[in-house]
Amino acid sequence: MLIQTEDTQDPSTMTFLPGRTVLEAGSADFSDAEAAKVSPLAERLYQTGSVKAVALGPDFIRVTRSDDADWPALKGTILHAIVDHFMSGEPALLEQEAEDNSIAIDFEPETSAVVAEVKELIETRIRPAAVQNGGDVTFHGYKDGIVYVDMQGPAVSLRDGTLNVLRHYVPEVIDIRDFRDAIPKPGLSTPEAETIQRLLKEQINPTVAAHGGHISLVDVKEDIVYIRLEGACQGCGMADVTLKQGVEFEIRQAVPTIKTVLDTTDHAGGTNPYYQPGKGGASPF
Repeated sequence: MLIQTEDTQDPSTMTFLPGRTVLEAGSADFSDAEAAKVSPLAERLYQTGSVKAVALGPDFIRVTRSDDADWPALKGTILHAIVDHFMSGEPALLEQEAEDNSIAIDFEPETSAVVAEVKELIETRIRPAAVQNGGDVTFHGYKDGIVYVDMQGPAVSLRDGTLNVLRHYVPEVIDIRDFRDAIPKPGLSTPEAETIQRLLKEQINPTVAAHGGHISLVDVKEDIVYIRLEGACQGCGMADVTLKQGVEFEIRQAVPTIKTVLDTTDHAGGTNPYYQPGKGGASPF
């Protein structure tokens, strides 16, 4: 197994490229050994005794060494740990959020008058506008006043307008949500989740929206927060920087019990993102 290495601007941090998939989607940062317990790979790296932080991405492993360590002595140990992980067959993350689109949700039948009207509005009024802006909107289901859709790319910026149109013509509609959020998650009903939702709504998303993006809270499990980057944030070349320097910091400041923030976004699936790797562009944070 050939593992390439790359230096970073920080001399205490090095990137390891195993030439294999590390995470199927998104990225994950682990600031201490306790947080790394959800990742067999990160935990193995911390067991070397000289690691200060670990970040995982789709095809990379970024390691920050302890202040009392040096790369000539540590590099070989890290390489062995990475090889051992891939040979073990273990996943990089034990609790990475699985968003199974095939899970059956008890939506109202398509023969329902409300469903028929919502679908027609999306196809005739909302979807054409989304496509014209370089995105798309797909209806997935309706239940208890909630319309579940898939908003791709820049279409996320049309969310409020879409809701206004649906409410105007179909009074039964009270909200629209991402179809992946139709699966019940008890963690979203906790005080921690409510605080994070408020933080995203009032402070983070207004800033991200100026760049055509949106960040959704997917779930909260114990001391781990799962988020999803949408709109221009999906596929954004600066997504890792946005997560580490902006969102994660703000969430951990608001809820000190949170130790890890995991990005569940499929960045490779971004549709017409405004920011792409290698094209520059500033992160909203």
